[in-house]
Amino acid sequence: MTRLSGGPLAPGVLEAMAEADAVSADMFEVQAHASRAIAAATGAEAGLVTAGASSGLLLAAAACLAGFDVARMNALPEPGDRSEIVVARGQRNGYDHALRTSGARLIEIGLPEALAGAGIRDAEPWEYESAIGPHTAAIHYVQSDQTRPALAAVADVAKRHGLPLIVDAAAELPPADNLRRFIAEGADLVVYSGGKVLGGPAGTGILCGRRDLVASAALQMLDMDVDWSSWHPPADFIDKATLPGLPRQGIGRCCKVGKHEVFGLLAALDHFVAEGDAVRHAHWLAVCEQIVVGSTLPPGCEATIEGADDTGAIPVVVLSCENANAAAQLRAALVGWDEPVHTGIDPFRPRCLMVNPVCLRPREIPTVIAALSG
Repeated sequence: MTRLSGGPLAPGVLEAMAEADAVSADMFEVQAHASRAIAAATGAEAGLVTAGASSGLLLAAAACLAGFDVARMNALPEPGDRSEIVVARGQRNGYDHALRTSGARLIEIGLPEALAGAGIRDAEPWEYESAIGPHTAAIHYVQSDQTRPALAAVADVAKRHGLPLIVDAAAELPPADNLRRFIAEGADLVVYSGGKVLGGPAGTGILCGRRDLVASAALQMLDMDVDWSSWHPPADFIDKATLPGLPRQGIGRCCKVGKHEVFGLLAALDHFVAEGDAVRHAHWLAVCEQIVVGSTLPPGCEATIEGADDTGAIPVVVLSCENANAAAQLRAALVGWDEPVHTGIDPFRPRCLMVNPVCLRPREIPTVIAALSG
């Protein structure tokens, strides 16, 4: 979790960041290099390293609103003729503030009846279609196992209307197949977090997708304080010939990353792909088993492991208490330990706490066991 400083850096990340420190380079060249590496890993046409997934959402929205219209880039976040982004009501969350920062207006469709316990339906493809009008710039989709309708159905609507589809997949790794899945299913832009399971620097993210949209995002993020005659971006990253001139510093300038973060993220991406889901899962599962076997839990509390048989998931230790009050007391006690132990919660299972193994280093496991044993 970002508020707990993200995950441990993957092997090779610090070394890559140190190597980057040894040279200076044009950031258009650096991001063009990153684009090629991200494209190879995701199957997208292009990619960009951003300052986290939230920055990726802001840049994605800005790209959909402005395209290659330089005057429109300069005008954001002022509303324009096409400033609406369609999103299912049940997929709204605090992170979509990033979309609205671009100047986009979110148009809600659907009713999450199943979530409210009042029915079985959520958003449906025809509802996306009904909300599309002359002011629509894009469709936004938040990916999870519970999201309805399926991404492919929404992508079909977007394609029939010539609209880009933005997918928030910030927390959808593992499995590694998800790096390619959403582009393959029809997404035009996909956002991932770089500093969690991926193992990159905590303040990084990935935006990947259509070459033209990624180029627009880059133009609105990178330093544009440059003279036209001396600006020569790699043509496979940004085609200068398509522009009438240069935009000013864009609305996404606050989303920039430095060379250290770019090369650190790329090293993490390489490691993530090379390591594979099975090896990662086996490591995490061993941590969970060590905690379950070694802990003496309070009376009325038991520990189980969820996700033990799914190599594409993160196995977690689930601490089931007698009731929600007992769970809250245990959680407070763990946070109050000499070296605080933070557990996850599930709003639909208030008597349960979760111990996620991703952030646990070997030296920290005995601390967790001691805290759980009280």
